[in-house]
Amino acid sequence: MAFFLNNSTFASHLRSTSQKTQDSFSLARRRFHVEPGTREKALLAEDAALKPFKSYKQSVKKLRKIGDVLTIVVVAGCCYEIYVKAAVREEARKQ
Repeated sequence: MAFFLNNSTFASHLRSTSQKTQDSFSLARRRFHVEPGTREKALLAEDAALKPFKSYKQSVKKLRKIGDVLTIVVVAGCCYEIYVKAAVREEARKQ
């Protein structure tokens, strides 16, 4: 009988801690709007000295597209090589 009492107490403790963590997660997901302070605004402001080092959106988009295409080509090549090896192995097995 004592085992069931301890077991139920343990289960209720687990439920209460999971509810607490679930509440903290839901609060984090809501992301209440807080106005940034003066320091944050100063850090987010554009700096003229850093302007030459900034990437331009068009070049970043092109580079991303090139990377995506190369990834697809490499994956397709790997799949083709696997298919060829499997076909050669199947031919060898039939002979």
